[in-house]
Amino acid sequence: KMAAAGRAWLAASLLPPWRLRAPCRAYGAAAAAAAATTRGGGSSRVLLGAAFALGGGAGLYLAARHRLREHSAAELPARNLQLTLYQYKTCPFCSKVRAFLDYHGLPYEIVEVNPIMRKEIKFSTYRKVPILLANAGSPLQLNDSSVIISAIKSYLISKKNSLEEIVSFYPPMKAVTEQGKEVFEYGNKYWLMLDEKETKRVYPVNEVRVEEMKWRKWADDWLVHLISPNVYRTPREALASFDYIVREGKFGTLEGFFAKYLGAVAMFFVSKRLKKRHHLQDNVREDLYEAVDEWVKAVGKHRLFMGGNQPNLADLAVYGVLRVMEGLEAFDDMMVHTKIQPWYQRMEAVIQKAVV
Repeated sequence: KMAAAGRAWLAASLLPPWRLRAPCRAYGAAAAAAAATTRGGGSSRVLLGAAFALGGGAGLYLAARHRLREHSAAELPARNLQLTLYQYKTCPFCSKVRAFLDYHGLPYEIVEVNPIMRKEIKFSTYRKVPILLANAGSPLQLNDSSVIISAIKSYLISKKNSLEEIVSFYPPMKAVTEQGKEVFEYGNKYWLMLDEKETKRVYPVNEVRVEEMKWRKWADDWLVHLISPNVYRTPREALASFDYIVREGKFGTLEGFFAKYLGAVAMFFVSKRLKKRHHLQDNVREDLYEAVDEWVKAVGKHRLFMGGNQPNLADLAVYGVLRVMEGLEAFDDMMVHTKIQPWYQRMEAVIQKAVV
């Protein structure tokens, strides 16, 4: 019998549709704006693709979180797991999944998806990234970055359930976005599907699990929405961002040209709409600074990571989202004007060590 995670899904499934958000839509407003221009011709499709690309008691709790250690890659057998990740390299949701897989030492193949034609994922009715194809005896397709991470983590820990059984505990639910669009969401995507004994081993007290889930959700619901307004803040930053997208993505020569120059102009203006939609300050850098300092404060001065001596799933999610800004002005400003640098450098070091 599954632990309380199953009961949480039941409770989540009872939420009214308007309480649920569309999956993997960090740049939803930007995408919608670009989609509205697709009637104009091929160059608009380039803008659409590029927009998607970047795109117990208190005492017991405090004692437990200081000594909590996330299971290292050596303690979590891959169990003959074959993985293929379909991604846009600059997508923060894809970056989250890569950070998770790298930290746990899981080998995987990468298929870079052309954000315009998306022919690489023509096999799938689910048309977003990331998509993870996993084979642990039988092939499975996993959608949604947080579902991918929770399902694979559950599989690595659980000694009773197959990956197919675990994935079945994350059923998609039909929901309605604020714009009235029907989408599929996963109400329990931040839960690990473990029995009571396994849950107790991973989360010594319930507050540790609650904290991890809270900040994983925060990364998806808030932090990702700060990326686009910051990297497209000025015309110069927008051009630099699209130059990075074109260099790191999978574009043809003509597609890359239109994405870099027309996309930069379009997304500069779209970023202003995003700022209004998410109620950001006139200087969107301030929202970014406040968010990352809020995260640093939550980690605290006496922990290396939110997971204690090793990163937990919240650490990996926040790191994965922020990493897509590396090399851009917004990232450099964030390092200078916030307290994130020590934690970020520790994350870099521990992931690089796991990869090696």
